[in-house]
Amino acid sequence: SKTKRICFMGLLFAVAVVLSYVEGMIVIPGLPPGVKLGLSNIVTMYCVFFLGTTNAYTLAVLKALSVLLMRGPTGALLSLLGGVVSVTVMLLLLRLRKQKLSYLVISILGAIGHNMGQLLGASMLTGTTLTLYYFPILILSGIMMGFVTGLVLKTVLPAVEKLDQRLR
Repeated sequence: SKTKRICFMGLLFAVAVVLSYVEGMIVIPGLPPGVKLGLSNIVTMYCVFFLGTTNAYTLAVLKALSVLLMRGPTGALLSLLGGVVSVTVMLLLLRLRKQKLSYLVISILGAIGHNMGQLLGASMLTGTTLTLYYFPILILSGIMMGFVTGLVLKTVLPAVEKLDQRLR
């Protein structure tokens, strides 16, 4: 039913917010500034793969609104741009693929897309293209963090699918 679907999306949004908060408390020595695991993007990937376009974009926008409340307008803009580009990349990969791509490949390319969206946002905010020098670092971090989040999604997928079935 529609009510159950809305409840499930609310639950997913809450999980994304909690994962984002927890991620902010995790310090990984040696990571360049601004590089994070992207744990809340696991929820976004789930929406992309199983709940469709509208739900995936809705979650990206809701995540940006929560960032607005917690971190302010700059963080919200970067979150929105990263989220929308990431969702778009993953949806395009799902639609345009000629052969089935793994969750890991789509996750990695989605993470790189997220980083590129944020980088473009940073360039707009600063009014300079100097931020684009960070591009190689963000490609590498997108590969690493996209791999990690893709593995986590693959691991938790059976439990989430079971919950989704109960709510139907």
